[in-house]
Amino acid sequence: MAKKGNRIQVIMECTEHKNSGMPGTSRYITTKNKKNTTDRLELKKFNPILKKMTVHKEIK
Repeated sequence: MAKKGNRIQVIMECTEHKNSGMPGTSRYITTKNKKNTTDRLELKKFNPILKKMTVHKEIK
């Protein structure tokens, strides 16, 4: 049976890397509660290509 609940998987993408024009992307997959957090998620995560902590925003 499938899980029931409000938690959904979301993809986080680095905003600084996208604007820099460098090849490749830094993405993370995480979950969020869609009832409590209706707007898009924004977290600081490590970008291995830029080798520093950057802001990752939810896409799709």
